[in-house]
Amino acid sequence: MAVEVTGPMHERYDEILSERALALVEQLHRALNPRRLELLERRRARVEEIAAGGSLGFLAETAAVREDPDWRVAEPAPGLVDRRVEITGPTDQKMTINALNSGAKVWLADHEDANTPLWENVIGGQLNLLDAVTRKIDFTSDAGKSYALKPDDELATIVVRPRGWHLPEKHLLVDGERTSGALVDFALYLTACGQLQLDRGQGPYFYLPKMESHLEARLWNDAFVLAQEFLGMPRGTIRATVLIETYPAAFEMEEILYELREHSAGLNAGRWDFMFSVIKTYRTRGADFQLPDRNSVTMTVPFMRAYTELLVRTCHKRGAHAIGGMAAFIPSKDPAVNEQAFAKVEADKTREAGDGFDGSWVAHPGMVETCRAVFDKVLGSSPNQLDKLREDVEVTADQLLDVAATPGEVTEAGLRNNISVAIQYLAAWLKGTGAVGIFNLMEDAATAEISRSQIWQWRRNAVVLDTGAVVTAELVTTIADEEIAKLGDDPTAYADARETFLEVAIADDYADFLTLPAYERMP
Repeated sequence: MAVEVTGPMHERYDEILSERALALVEQLHRALNPRRLELLERRRARVEEIAAGGSLGFLAETAAVREDPDWRVAEPAPGLVDRRVEITGPTDQKMTINALNSGAKVWLADHEDANTPLWENVIGGQLNLLDAVTRKIDFTSDAGKSYALKPDDELATIVVRPRGWHLPEKHLLVDGERTSGALVDFALYLTACGQLQLDRGQGPYFYLPKMESHLEARLWNDAFVLAQEFLGMPRGTIRATVLIETYPAAFEMEEILYELREHSAGLNAGRWDFMFSVIKTYRTRGADFQLPDRNSVTMTVPFMRAYTELLVRTCHKRGAHAIGGMAAFIPSKDPAVNEQAFAKVEADKTREAGDGFDGSWVAHPGMVETCRAVFDKVLGSSPNQLDKLREDVEVTADQLLDVAATPGEVTEAGLRNNISVAIQYLAAWLKGTGAVGIFNLMEDAATAEISRSQIWQWRRNAVVLDTGAVVTAELVTTIADEEIAKLGDDPTAYADARETFLEVAIADDYADFLTLPAYERMP
């Protein structure tokens, strides 16, 4: 076997890094990694085309797929029929237990945006998932509080989100090459827990992030077929929900469902990363694709409304679940803050349920009941809204591209918020924490990406703030130091985060993902 493990082997790591698991990683890498790298290059080429005046649109070459009325995805798998509330979070012991016990129907066990790819997190998270499936997990806090799982029939269904296609895994090499973080996360979970989940009457389920085309979905489907054959699992055992969280993918929703149809569990409106991708994809195209303060961009602005309505229409047309976006609010000790936030979350979930979504996301167990109550009113005893076809919806490419119609302005307060959130998040990320409570919101890599991308675009376009100041590299650097000073900690504690943030926020060249340079700073 030409697989080299360069990370340390701690206690029980051999349960995850078994010979069988490493053999699957080797097969997947050799069979699929060249295509993965080619598809990443296609992403870069498309951005260059857009910078040169091109645009996104529905693909002429796949029109037959969209126009064929007959094909549908697989029937919902056990544990994925009713998805009215889904909770997201990293796979540390406490979150694993709390998420499974939360009352949500599904737990998105996150090895991506709410996690950091420290080697200890990559393998430790897999061990926690294995212990959860075998009911061996428990946790006791420093204060002596014990956490344990409820009975099986009260637990959420586990759906694992591996890393995106762009992220490498530097601690597992095949023939001396870094492997794909996505394929590593997928292979390790499938090998350790896939059959165990089937034995429990469910299956190995996944959320697939940050894809930009149906060809990337085809790559995942080929990985599923190869892995099922390797492990002797029936074809179609694996099910995957795709996050439509990139601008290009919004124009290929049906094609993505088609490529994964025997393994498909639907689509999700990953709205924070979607906003990041809008900025990223059209970052050089001036004011027509420039968003105002990120907190002022609601789901009711025209291009976001078009995106979510098209997602529901597309999913239900093909028999697939449509899952709504994240409620990132964290319950606070301040009753006034809670009252306002809960009202906003209830209104957001009411809109989604009314639009036909089959469920939605929350980031904290304290928000599960609010989300469930809204969907209970609409669903009643029905497990979903797959029969709500939304045939009234017709979305054009121009509607999806109408970013210029977004109301709002760019303010100094918005700039400061972006800078503070990004630096605070990166400081935690570099130390191994990927889900961070900041200003009463659960932040992950998506909001940090929006923050630094907006700053990059505003600086490039020399945007004038509400105060009359122009966004420059110097202004961003000054505010960064001011915001760090407000945190009250030793400023040196934020040195690496500050340097990483400035590297991706004000450099002349735009970094595709802030997690790539940040990962190189990790052991």
